[in-house]
Amino acid sequence: MSIFDDFGKSLSQLGDPRFMSVVLKAIGLTLATLILVSIVFVWTLGLFLPETLTLPWIGEISFVASVVSIAAIFLMFGLSIFLMIPVASLIVGFLAEDIADAVEDKHYPGLPDVGRLSWSEIFGDSLKFLGLVILANLVALVFYLFTAVFAPLVFWAVNGLLLGSEYFHLVAARRLGSAGARALRRKHFGHIWMAGFLMAIPLSIPVLSLLVPVLGVATFTHIFHRVNTSA
Repeated sequence: MSIFDDFGKSLSQLGDPRFMSVVLKAIGLTLATLILVSIVFVWTLGLFLPETLTLPWIGEISFVASVVSIAAIFLMFGLSIFLMIPVASLIVGFLAEDIADAVEDKHYPGLPDVGRLSWSEIFGDSLKFLGLVILANLVALVFYLFTAVFAPLVFWAVNGLLLGSEYFHLVAARRLGSAGARALRRKHFGHIWMAGFLMAIPLSIPVLSLLVPVLGVATFTHIFHRVNTSA
């Protein structure tokens, strides 16, 4: 069995109505978050733009704010490549248990039920991880600037490490507790990082990235059960 086999099983479950309902929730929440961020960005930009602009030999231009606002929307679409990483980390925190439950019910029947985290715990953990993702990418920005050719690899490596570790921990902690999840994650660190790296690549592709958070958690659910069995 390999990471690609695990991903294949996750992909094949898209026909499962229960699984697809989680996918649709994730897509809806992701789009809503990106749209909200875009609206706030454009609105904030509009606060600092003049209604009109006077240029030499041209005269007064009255649609400056509108033109810049439209340009800002396209800019946000481009920035969504980078925004998808923190957005995915936030959204998945709220849906990870539903995804893992759907995968386990189909592929690993007979497992004992696990307790669910409260909304306050989920929200707190999601915000902490979101902060870590943003901080790590701000630090990595220095490397992006000085390693232009290899910047995508650095981007995928950094976020693959973060997302892989977090997604695996979310899934494993349900069955093993936080201490057990950390121990298993350390034992299979390289394998988990590689899976996270492969997941970070499509996360930087617009539209396709909408499916990745759910498929990522589903894949890490399979990875967890595979490595936990062999542990």
